Amino acid sequence: MGELSIKIKIAEREYPMRVNEKEEEHLRLAGRLINEKLKSYGQKFGIDDKQDLLAMTALEAIVEKLKADSNSNQDHTHVSEFLTEIEHLLDTK
Repeated sequence: MGELSIKIKIAEREYPMRVNEKEEEHLRLAGRLINEKLKSYGQKFGIDDKQDLLAMTALEAIVEKLKADSNSNQDHTHVSEFLTEIEHLLDTK
């Protein structure tokens, strides 16, 4: 697997980059999703300023990541507690 030279267009600007072939699909999808979110915010709030739209999109993305991280940590805690409980049950038999 080699590197590819690609261009991702976000907010009407092209960003050239060299990426691993495995990452290309994710980067293209990310670019497409960002542009969709920019368009959605622009239409919803009547905003044309690309910097404002990018800031709103970045904020939403980080909030979603923090929520997902928190949920993941909670899931990990529940699994650990469950495994500890099972281990205790096995030890007592």
